[in-house]
Amino acid sequence: MERWDRAGRWGAYGAAVALTPYALIKVSWVVGSLLGLVPIGEGFDLAGWVVLNTVTIGMAAIGIALALALVRPWGMRLPGRPVMFCGWVGSGFLVSVLPYAVLTALVDSGGGDRGGDRGDGGPGMPGWEAFLVQFGFVGMGLGLAVALPAYLRRRRPDAFTGRVSVRVPWAAGLAAVVGAVWLYWAFGGTLGIAHPARRTTDGAVLTGLGALWALAGAAALLLLSRPPQPRPARRLPLALCWLGSGSLFAWSGWKLPFTLFVALAQPAGATLPEDPSVALVLHGTAVVAGIGMLRALAGPRPARS
Repeated sequence: MERWDRAGRWGAYGAAVALTPYALIKVSWVVGSLLGLVPIGEGFDLAGWVVLNTVTIGMAAIGIALALALVRPWGMRLPGRPVMFCGWVGSGFLVSVLPYAVLTALVDSGGGDRGGDRGDGGPGMPGWEAFLVQFGFVGMGLGLAVALPAYLRRRRPDAFTGRVSVRVPWAAGLAAVVGAVWLYWAFGGTLGIAHPARRTTDGAVLTGLGALWALAGAAALLLLSRPPQPRPARRLPLALCWLGSGSLFAWSGWKLPFTLFVALAQPAGATLPEDPSVALVLHGTAVVAGIGMLRALAGPRPARS
């Protein structure tokens, strides 16, 4: 347990430190744009650019606070469910796309058609700034992956020990269906695709990674629902199910309202490759599957005296 706590402490502090430059960069964008020193992002007016980056500053602040809550004594006094939920969503967003971040770094994502984009709709930025932004996401994802399990072991040692409800195949089945469709699209499948010309290589890679996490989480949950096994043998399925369920919920949780907005408002230049009705059904299914998998992982609630 002491080794787990030590690793969790390093992971939590590392996550907070890694994300701090990202928050400072976003603050500089807001202040610089208000003073006329930094150009605003393409497609934005000043107000929209300030609002967008102010929101991301708030998200970064929440991420840093979450990381510190996982290691500081006051974090044990916070309500457990909000902390667990924020950590689960954060892990789902960040850890599940770490392979993508590594791949783009290896092929020099600053070149080509990405070189003139900040990733938030803004103009080109220096290489060191792009590195710090990428480093913040990767560092936060890795830090959460280490710190959150250590926190949960201290907070609720009776949960997340590999004991899952036997009534879980429905959640694994939904995740497997979603993952199979996404994998089919990632490899060029056209059924359910309304605008094939809108497809991009980056989109295919992200869709494929989402599919792999969904399928891995579904397989892990089925393994965990089998007869009891030695705890060390269940650690990898637990981690995969945690990350797979978080990925399903987090990514589809924000894509669902975005897809609905695009389908109803039909803004110029925001056409999605997928048929909106198919995409809405898949994202809704993914959110339900992610919640079901998390509930199964949490195990039976402790009895109240």
